[in-house]
Amino acid sequence: MRTPGIAAAAAVVLVTALTALARDPFAEECRTKEYPPSGPTYKGKIPEYVINLDLPPKERWFKLAHEKRVEIKRLIQTMKGMLLAFSHSKKMVAALESKMNWLGSTLPYPFGGEIEGIALAADLPFGDIVMFNIFYEIFTVCTSIITEDTNGKLYHVRNLDFGLFLGWDIKNSSWVVTQELKPLMASLDFQRNNKTVFKSASITGYIGVVSGIAPGLFTLTMNERFSLDGGYIGLFEWILGQRRGWWMSFLTRSVLENSTSYEDAKNKLAYTDLLAPAYYILAGNKSGEGCVITRSRTAVLDIWNLDIKGGIWYLVETNYDRWKDPFVLDNRRDPAMKCLNQTKQENISLPALYNVLSTKPILNKLTVATTLMEVSEGHIESYLRDCLNPCSPW
Repeated sequence: MRTPGIAAAAAVVLVTALTALARDPFAEECRTKEYPPSGPTYKGKIPEYVINLDLPPKERWFKLAHEKRVEIKRLIQTMKGMLLAFSHSKKMVAALESKMNWLGSTLPYPFGGEIEGIALAADLPFGDIVMFNIFYEIFTVCTSIITEDTNGKLYHVRNLDFGLFLGWDIKNSSWVVTQELKPLMASLDFQRNNKTVFKSASITGYIGVVSGIAPGLFTLTMNERFSLDGGYIGLFEWILGQRRGWWMSFLTRSVLENSTSYEDAKNKLAYTDLLAPAYYILAGNKSGEGCVITRSRTAVLDIWNLDIKGGIWYLVETNYDRWKDPFVLDNRRDPAMKCLNQTKQENISLPALYNVLSTKPILNKLTVATTLMEVSEGHIESYLRDCLNPCSPW
């Protein structure tokens, strides 16, 4: 029979083990003086390009995709290699490519035409670019933050983390796809009649939008939301011909291109059917205009608003519902909140927020880029990032 003393000792050991597990071994004190970007975590400013919406869809991305064709091909080859390693069947990969060709033909205007143009410019099969766009929607793990300073000015920033479980490079201690995405990052200025409609920071070859700004109106980022009722169900329904839902990042882009106010954007993001669950992080241009919209595929589950009078001057969204604890091995939320609280509302600025996003584990091995946005001036800036060892893998 186990004695009380032994049971108590076992309980202490268990609590100690759980505490050690919960403590992030890669966490660090909040960073300061990281801006302007420099040093080993800064890998360069992201180049800028114009996407002319007056051109036919097949022509809009041609110049950029042709310029980046070598990098796009390298990434596609890596992704195919991973699929082959996973399936051990060339026939299955070939069948998937065939299915991607068909799937691309079902995409709504202008997305199918744009993908076709990218494939032509990069000299790749149409289905390969369709596959890349689907992969991008599935493997994105990000941190988005909205803040309001004491003067009512709104800031919106994010770390774009991509490549989870997509090949670990032991020699360089990094995710393979994460590294291959960095040369493909671009700051895009979507124009109509030679005037900016919206701007975004994205990956060349990917036609959706995960980070964008409609100058003077609102800023918007999208984060992946993991759920049993996930994107694979929406994709399966799409294949079966049930196509009332939107691809997550296509909706983001449509809202940035067509919505004329914060409230209009908020309603569309909250109440439009989707193919996959998502978090939409939206900020306007007036005090209090900021929210995190938690979505299932067919319903809005929660709208979390800034509440300055109630003391809520920032919102942090990673990849977990706000009413649940984050996964113990992936807690970026609490470190971000800790750094924001230490910074204090009266000191909030884009440089201060860059410091927050430069702090491990908010900055991690999956981080491709950091994007900073300020809506009233229509300002967006993006930087390639790196996380030196020791660093959290996610």
